[in-house]
Amino acid sequence: MQVAILCGGQGTRIRDVADDIPKPMIPVGGRPILWHIMKGFAEHGFTDFVLCLGYKSWIIKRYFLDYHLAGADFSLRLGCPAEATIRGAGDAEDWHVTLAETGLDAMTGCRVKRVAKYVTGDTFLLTYGDGVADVDVRRLVEFHKAHGKVGTVTAVRPPGRFGELELEGRRVAEFSEKPLLARGRISGGFFVFRRAIFERLADDPALVFENEPLMRLARDGELMAYPHDGFWHPMDSSRDYKFLNDLWAAGRAPWKTWDTSPTRRATAWRRARSPA
Repeated sequence: MQVAILCGGQGTRIRDVADDIPKPMIPVGGRPILWHIMKGFAEHGFTDFVLCLGYKSWIIKRYFLDYHLAGADFSLRLGCPAEATIRGAGDAEDWHVTLAETGLDAMTGCRVKRVAKYVTGDTFLLTYGDGVADVDVRRLVEFHKAHGKVGTVTAVRPPGRFGELELEGRRVAEFSEKPLLARGRISGGFFVFRRAIFERLADDPALVFENEPLMRLARDGELMAYPHDGFWHPMDSSRDYKFLNDLWAAGRAPWKTWDTSPTRRATAWRRARSPA
């Protein structure tokens, strides 16, 4: 099953962190957040990716063209760069990556529509290139296949942005200063769809996937929610950038589902929820 990742946005709300690279290339622990997202899917056996490119797409293309060289030792003649000799092993992820130009100014719905030709199966995963989570993707897919509807959205609890008050009448029963988890659920951006979703999308650059297409899908009874109570966090601001990088640097990154045991991931999740 393929994984489509929306990588075309301009990331205007996080320009204070990096204004010269596309948002999915903003680093967490020295690697693009896009790499972290892909590693998470690969850990669950999903290694065929379709990247929906737009803003500064060449930077993402160049990253993957040079991927095997970035961590390797090699020799070359400057006049003949194509004759480079690899001297030591670099990164060797067993991934198949399709990099698709979906338009500089296209909105999310149009980007999804434009990669339909590269999605070969009846079912595919879809997510954004700017958020990490410890979603059990295999269980998400099993849930989707079991209900038989067109789409599934992962429902998460949003990171708290402000101090939260629990009231009893007008008395403050509890005060929580910027809790990680707030009440209620929102879309976590980890979707599963049947190919039928493409029939509901127009090749219109103004089409926002999260508006009319998903709203109509829900009204038609064709969108189901998969609840996720684990870690989820977007990178929308410099504050998010610092938070995710601090977690990684401290060895407390719950989304690092590769090379860690379930027990260690659960411990990291609990530690991430606690104040540093």
